[in-house]
Amino acid sequence: MLTDESPRSRLLEHGSAVLSDAELLAVLFQTKGNGSVLKISRTLLESAQGLSGFAGRSAPAWVALAGIGPARSAALLATVELARRIARSGIDDRAPMDQPAAIARFLALRYVVPDQEVIGALFLDSRHRLIAEQEIFRGTLNRAVAEPRTILKQALLLNAPAVVLFHTHPSGDPTPSPEDLAFTRRLVKAGDVVGVELLDHFILGGPTTWVSLRERGAW
Repeated sequence: MLTDESPRSRLLEHGSAVLSDAELLAVLFQTKGNGSVLKISRTLLESAQGLSGFAGRSAPAWVALAGIGPARSAALLATVELARRIARSGIDDRAPMDQPAAIARFLALRYVVPDQEVIGALFLDSRHRLIAEQEIFRGTLNRAVAEPRTILKQALLLNAPAVVLFHTHPSGDPTPSPEDLAFTRRLVKAGDVVGVELLDHFILGGPTTWVSLRERGAW
């Protein structure tokens, strides 16, 4: 029987917005929200460095944490995947890719991982509709390397006249570095030569922290 103080009881009576992150996790774990479970939830959040760290965790990483186990690990992975699919549903493949916030949320949930930089691209048709999505490089922190020719070659193979580039900052800070800006401008110039337009370059720190270099006027 639920007590008046249990997270589930408060959620049903007052709505999910009144619960803390740890309390929401306690509900997800199908518990009554007792102190030990809330402690596990808080430890989980600390381990992941907040909710944004959940996106890049694998099943073994969760199971290894005390108090999680296979069932709770599966619940976490399923919840993150649902969040990805909700974010993806905000992007219509048949419509132009002109919703920067929706695109950035989806990409961050899908590609932001701890201690690794990920570089990828969305390849678009002449009406800026999605043809393909591709991860191009994944590497250790500050060691990701990609050349414009790699991205442009794939665009030409897909007959994609436009590209949206993205990469992650594992630090969580999406502020563009001088190297980010230099690479973007090199890609724009190289794309002009072969007829591939760079529509945007997103830098992703987490699900809610991102930068559009197009909006920043980087080129």
